[in-house]
Amino acid sequence: MAYSEPAPYMGRVIDGYLENARVWLDMDGDGQYTAGPLSLELSNGNTAVLDSGEPTAMTGAGGRFSLDISELALPAEIGPDLDPGDYPLYAVALPGKTLEQTPGGPVAVEHAYLLSAPPGVRNVTPLTMLARYRTLAGLGSFLEVSEKLSSSLDNINLLRDYVLAGDERAHAYARALARFTASQMPTKYNSLLSKADSDGTERYPKTGLNTQAIFMLGVSLVQNAADVIAVVDQAAPGDYGSVDVDSLNLPYVPLKFENPKLLTNQRIYAQADTLPTNRSNLVLSAELHFDYAEDGRLIGISSDGCMNPSMPELARLIDVNGDMSLLDAQWLPSVSLSVQSRNFYESPGIDERLIFDWDNARIYFETATTCHEAEGISAGSSELSGSPEVTYRWTRSGGELSELIAEIPQSGSTLMRTLVPRAVQSNLSHFRGYTLKENGNVIADLSFDGTEVPLDLCSSSSADAGQVSTTQFPYAYSGDISGDYSDVLQVEAEYDRRVSGGIALNRLLHYAFRDTSMADLASGFEWVMFYPSVLDPENPNLIADAYLKAYDGTRTCGLSYDEPPYSVYARVQYNYQTLSDYLVGLLN
Repeated sequence: MAYSEPAPYMGRVIDGYLENARVWLDMDGDGQYTAGPLSLELSNGNTAVLDSGEPTAMTGAGGRFSLDISELALPAEIGPDLDPGDYPLYAVALPGKTLEQTPGGPVAVEHAYLLSAPPGVRNVTPLTMLARYRTLAGLGSFLEVSEKLSSSLDNINLLRDYVLAGDERAHAYARALARFTASQMPTKYNSLLSKADSDGTERYPKTGLNTQAIFMLGVSLVQNAADVIAVVDQAAPGDYGSVDVDSLNLPYVPLKFENPKLLTNQRIYAQADTLPTNRSNLVLSAELHFDYAEDGRLIGISSDGCMNPSMPELARLIDVNGDMSLLDAQWLPSVSLSVQSRNFYESPGIDERLIFDWDNARIYFETATTCHEAEGISAGSSELSGSPEVTYRWTRSGGELSELIAEIPQSGSTLMRTLVPRAVQSNLSHFRGYTLKENGNVIADLSFDGTEVPLDLCSSSSADAGQVSTTQFPYAYSGDISGDYSDVLQVEAEYDRRVSGGIALNRLLHYAFRDTSMADLASGFEWVMFYPSVLDPENPNLIADAYLKAYDGTRTCGLSYDEPPYSVYARVQYNYQTLSDYLVGLLN
């Protein structure tokens, strides 16, 4: 039965009780307050229009709020009345304006933070936010959280008013979780809410807070709750009422709110009876897994089978401080063609890994394989433990990478490989020139002359192909493949730089190189890259597949690349996830 004047929808916003916080009923599901008129599509196909927007109010004494939900009563011809219990509540604490009620009196909140509650729950607290986002992350009902999240939450009702109940442990946890969430809020958002005329109703897409960012805040809270709670437990052996939450050293976990699509997996096909071979004859010989921090920085690569760490590729990653989303092509292809890789792959467990320590400018390579002995890299044991087999360290000058050094311990000595990047000589974003030395002796050199060569199409039919080489960047590569450093390979990188669907492409299609470890197979090689057939406007340059083949010379016109090469040495298959999906996957 519908009433002409429905009773107000009342509840409380609690850290301690929060007075003068903005609270609203999130009816359009974007996690932000939406002003009117707000149109909602109903299940019967009709549209309900809320002229006043989402029901909202400021909290009063004791954190109490009362929402006017009269507009949720719909005309009969539109549809049944909207039930406020079907929608989640959100609240935001306004820095300098929202007052937390404490035993010592009201204290102004210093930093903005966001709270939410599952649909139908009218207490809005850090614990209800934890419960709600656990459910959104697919980890089960919020009613099961106390059993599954952490033993510290046993016997705690996450949905109740813990202040009224006198539950000092739940209150301490909640205040610590609120502090953690506040530490992750975008600076621009906090500054906006600090302004004298801000009342918490502003929308924030330009300040780093949007629907996806709010979801990531909630997921991060779930992911880090156990660590935050552990800090509280350590400070309160049996006396949670005496814990000074403001003085605790809580985890600091920066977030990347843009939610980029990131490379999370590579599958390497590189084994056959003889090489090169028909691409269908290749078998899976290694699989790489890429691990990220919550701010999107790469923190590790683990390999089932053998990987082939590339110093130029590490240098490219160092240039962006580990933020893979800043690279058009994430982790250019490389493979180990060692026949042993397949054997290690078929045995259970991780065989190799790269660990990135960005704060200390170090990368560590560990291996439990014999795949790299020709390069002077021998496994210290059959397990990934102890000292790394290679330590990479780097220095910067004027903010730019100036030198990358690989230290490889050997019997009684240390082999030193040093990569010195060249100044950028072209507008390529995928790689730049370098000189590579071993114990002071030059073993490889790659240099661009800065020339960009537009290519005419080889045939008129190429114009409509999915990918076409339109531009060449010539470069010279010198190496010791024949024991003669003066042997110079004049080659080129080819790009598709058309405009497709209003999107300017910058797709690397092929590039040539030499590799001493594969000198018995061919004198020169090239990687050929392929991209998804359906254009992703936000990620148009992410590689889908790459094939390793023999280099077949310089091309003078633009070829279409719609079919993979027939005769190949290896294939690398790329798989991506959005950062939020990756983080949710970690929770699961």
